[in-house]
Amino acid sequence: MKKIRNLLPVILTVVVLSACAKPDMSTIKLPVGYIPNVQFAPLYVAIDKGFYAEEGLEVEMDYNMETDSVALLGAGELQFAIASGEQVLLGRAQELPVVYVLNWYQDYPVGVVSKTEQAITSPQDLAGKKIGIPGLYGASYIGFIALLNAGGLQESDVTLDSIGYTQVESLANDMDDAAVIYVANEPAKLRAEGYDVDVLAVSDYISLVGNGLLTSQEMIEKQPDVVAAMVRATSKGIQYTAAHPDEAYEICTKYVDNLTSLSPQEQEVQREVLAASIELYQLEQPGYSDPQAWQHMEDLLLQMGLIAQPLDLSAAFSNEFLPE
Repeated sequence: MKKIRNLLPVILTVVVLSACAKPDMSTIKLPVGYIPNVQFAPLYVAIDKGFYAEEGLEVEMDYNMETDSVALLGAGELQFAIASGEQVLLGRAQELPVVYVLNWYQDYPVGVVSKTEQAITSPQDLAGKKIGIPGLYGASYIGFIALLNAGGLQESDVTLDSIGYTQVESLANDMDDAAVIYVANEPAKLRAEGYDVDVLAVSDYISLVGNGLLTSQEMIEKQPDVVAAMVRATSKGIQYTAAHPDEAYEICTKYVDNLTSLSPQEQEVQREVLAASIELYQLEQPGYSDPQAWQHMEDLLLQMGLIAQPLDLSAAFSNEFLPE
């Protein structure tokens, strides 16, 4: 009996520790398609504030290119990814069963920036200009073609210069007349360097599907609770960032290398980048995908010859997991 009595405290301790232990966490590797950046503040916020943990999720950021992420998602090697709408349709055209389940950006974030002296204030003014572009692929290229369409122009009406992500340097050194950019990023940097600039935003001329959360049809069918949890936590991060931008910026310093080592002027630019990003978020109807924006995106991809035939758009996105 003595031995049994001595075991009781041990058993009770194990029971107490088990009761206090965290529930099993699902580890999510989340590709975002770019380097660490304040533009990913809602994701950092959702991690740091415990929004994912509250849903039983442990999210690890992955900074691979978004095209690779969509392919891996479609192959069942990933559960989620961050990408823009054209990547969903391009993937589905290749029979990749990817589904867009949370609209993060209400406005397509691509545009064209130029120094004011270039007098590029409408899409028509792009005619005859030399324009720097990261490359003839991805959201930048597709958004640029949408701007040309808005101006009644064709690609042959301009000279495209593939420059990678050196838009600021190219414009500052007058290597290009204009550059295709993310409207929340390079314009703020150029203005901080003392340049007066004009910005043509794609979203001022057409609604397209911007960045959002993707998953697979398999996840929707087999783990809808995980999909719903991921949508809820990510949406909460987006809403919190918009409501608390200063706190969100401070959280970014934990995740974006060298952010704290920037000069006060450089830090202010990054705060402006975050503020401009927040203006693009889907906040009025959190997470909602507009069917018309998807139709516009499909029409554009068909025109460009990037997809061969119309797709079943109703299968490309879903609003069923959005928080009430």
